[in-house]
Amino acid sequence: MDLDNDKIDDAVLALLLLGLHDGARAWKGFDWDAMNRLFERGYISDPRGQTKSVVFTEHGLEQAEKLLETLFGKKA
Repeated sequence: MDLDNDKIDDAVLALLLLGLHDGARAWKGFDWDAMNRLFERGYISDPRGQTKSVVFTEHGLEQAEKLLETLFGKKA
């Protein structure tokens, strides 16, 4: 199956927001390729390493909030 990585990345970024804790920190339990692409796009800190979480950049946090509403918000 040919997948759209941009759509996958949008969903992962939005879902990362659900694990938000300690300010702008989120648990990193998603596909490593998607997490690396989000890092390369400047949305999160480098996911490689011993820590179990990543930190949203300011732009990444704003984008995650928009995507969470767009992709998963209920329509009025």
